[in-house]
Amino acid sequence: MSEQQHIEISRQEIDRLDDEILRLLNERSHHVIAIGKAKRQADPNALLHTPGREAAIVDRLTKLNTGPFPNDAIRPVYREIMSASLSLEGIQTVAYLGPPATFTHLAALGKFGQSADYVPVSGIKEVFDEVERGRALYGVVPIENSTEGVVNYTLDMFIDSNLIIYGEVLQEVSHHLMSKANTVDSVKTIYSHPHALAQCRNWLESHVPNVAIRETPSTASAAEKCVAETDSAAIASELAAQMYGLKILKSRIEDNINNFTRFLVLCKHASDPTGKDKTSIMLSVKDKAGALYDLLRPFASNGINMTKIESRPSRRKAWEYIFFVDVEGHMNEDRIRRTLDEIKLRCLFLKILGSYPMHS
Repeated sequence: MSEQQHIEISRQEIDRLDDEILRLLNERSHHVIAIGKAKRQADPNALLHTPGREAAIVDRLTKLNTGPFPNDAIRPVYREIMSASLSLEGIQTVAYLGPPATFTHLAALGKFGQSADYVPVSGIKEVFDEVERGRALYGVVPIENSTEGVVNYTLDMFIDSNLIIYGEVLQEVSHHLMSKANTVDSVKTIYSHPHALAQCRNWLESHVPNVAIRETPSTASAAEKCVAETDSAAIASELAAQMYGLKILKSRIEDNINNFTRFLVLCKHASDPTGKDKTSIMLSVKDKAGALYDLLRPFASNGINMTKIESRPSRRKAWEYIFFVDVEGHMNEDRIRRTLDEIKLRCLFLKILGSYPMHS
């Protein structure tokens, strides 16, 4: 048998398998629709998206996988399968810090897939507002970057908002220099968001020290400006280059190759325990010596790992600070509830921002 005959037989087998995969996807969809109907009958306001169930499916399949199909590909494949399935049950509306092709947009796509209905808005406050007013089921906002640190405006929004943290997404941030121009030497102006410019500072100083740098509200708006300005370039995502028809002149120009941004998913509803969760709280301590030390002791005595603590001025009283704390565990766990009860007695106020699945 010739090589061409072997190829043709293999292609016919792939076609047969694809037909079977399609049949099984439709069979799966019938069960998804049935589950959606049952959920609505039990509770008309129930959320159809269940991150714990999604994580369990991917974990189970990853453990079952014997190859050669790569484990890393299982998550994105099933993210889209589950996204399409959710669209059969109802519209999943997601507000995010736009315009399209920002890194927040990429994070939202990574969480909810291509089949969700995405609503770009102009600012972090507007993301909160869309969810609070019920115009979106979910919102996605940046909270911290591994290079530039915490996004203070997002933290400040939680002081007065009643929204709950429903999930988190860890998005790798790779910055690319893009333009209508054919070479870097032809570029006279570079646009980008201040955070992106800061994350590429060393590259900019070393390679384009005499080029004018201009700040924009987002990396995507920087790319959009370069459509008309053919001697300008933008620092933005690969998706932005595709969306605005720009050439990538230089890839991955970020100073730190391990550059990640953590995003939070906002919702009016709490997330169910998954066994691998994180709880975020906000609190204010009494103004006295040792107050913060006394506050932290219950975490240690109850064996709880604190993964983050940030402080912000309260904006209500001079030199009064609010602390934002992340710990491992779900607020439904006894040890977490016990710790929070102890903390309440030691602080001026305490607000639970949400318990949600850790990014994996």
